[in-house]
Amino acid sequence: MTKKMLETSNNYRKPYRPLPIAAFNGAGRMLEKLGALPDLSVAKLVQAARKKTGLSDFGDEWFLQPLSVLVDAINSEANLTPLGKLIQKSRLESALCVRLRVQALLKLHPEIHDVDLGKIIVIAGLQRTGTTTLHRLLAADPDMRALLSWEALNPLPLPNEKPGNPEPRIAQARTAEKGLAYLAPEFFAIHPVEHNAPEEDILLLDLSFMSQSPEATLHVPSYAAWLEQQDHTRAYEYLRLLLKILMWQRPAKNWVLKTPHHMEFLDTILKVFPEAVIVQTHRDPQKTTGSFCSMVSHGRGVFSDNVDPVEVAQHWVRKVDRLMRRSIAVREEFGDARFIDVSYYDLVQNPLQEIERIYQFAGIPFTNKTRQAVIDVSKKDVQNRYGKHRYNLADFNLTPADIERTYGYYRQQYGIPHE
Repeated sequence: MTKKMLETSNNYRKPYRPLPIAAFNGAGRMLEKLGALPDLSVAKLVQAARKKTGLSDFGDEWFLQPLSVLVDAINSEANLTPLGKLIQKSRLESALCVRLRVQALLKLHPEIHDVDLGKIIVIAGLQRTGTTTLHRLLAADPDMRALLSWEALNPLPLPNEKPGNPEPRIAQARTAEKGLAYLAPEFFAIHPVEHNAPEEDILLLDLSFMSQSPEATLHVPSYAAWLEQQDHTRAYEYLRLLLKILMWQRPAKNWVLKTPHHMEFLDTILKVFPEAVIVQTHRDPQKTTGSFCSMVSHGRGVFSDNVDPVEVAQHWVRKVDRLMRRSIAVREEFGDARFIDVSYYDLVQNPLQEIERIYQFAGIPFTNKTRQAVIDVSKKDVQNRYGKHRYNLADFNLTPADIERTYGYYRQQYGIPHE
């Protein structure tokens, strides 16, 4: 008898909870009522990071402002479960620990500042337009450097880690992958999170507490609104520094980056990464909108019992419209010399041809070794291997007419067909 394929639920208002986790949250709520589980505190997070690392120097502490805004939003708006609060506390502490260790590493190895990043391909397409597939195909090239999941969790060598042997970090990431699969098995059918696979560099921007990650996983509208009004140059400069640290540990000729977040700040990327070319992927928004709203709703359900799919859609339909309009404006200002467009449909039909076209545009040799690596990954990375993602626009109080009315200019701008 064949095993039935997992299908994702659309009961977003009642997130899946393993029984032990439900029990943990129940006990935690009782403690919250007794005041035994205090809100997050920036001062305590900083104190904990310094204690864990034995380090005290953050260098420029500009990042404390975005951290404070984020913490305030989490405390007042996110409505986290006790486990969700514990996970967020751990993530924020970990980010602060990384910043402390970065500062210490640079004092020991100032030559890191001089590391050459090579040419950089930045995938800055909308969510659910084939960016993950494209990212993994480009990262298949042995000469192409990509951020891996285990590096995103721990971008620096751990204390006492032997040079060239990151196995302890890989083991931690493997445990984290299993933990997420236990908490939210359906999420892997939407967006695979594998410990040794290429991952979005938005996780490095998280270390500056200036990214779309919080609003994609938590209800933090005040933080999201604040973030849109900020200059993100420093966050991207820190991203550049982190890429140099990663390249210093595991060298390669070139880099591939990927996250839809970049669409909002293409002008900043062009300034901070003068060696970069931008790849924008495009797909029928009738297909991508419901899929992404479902992904966000499932993601929020990991941390909170209160998920409103209609609110998710209202927030992200507006946000995606902002990404579209800002990216178009940047291209009109700077011209198309550093931009290349990739149709989702061309990528699915002939991935090898699209990868070669990107290499030619970026001025990177497309060797037989690269060609074979892309072919091998394209055979392995098949759709629905973790299950089938089900979603419906109606679940988010949206209609096809709503999508066309909001995103029609985007379809016309790039000649996107109806799927």
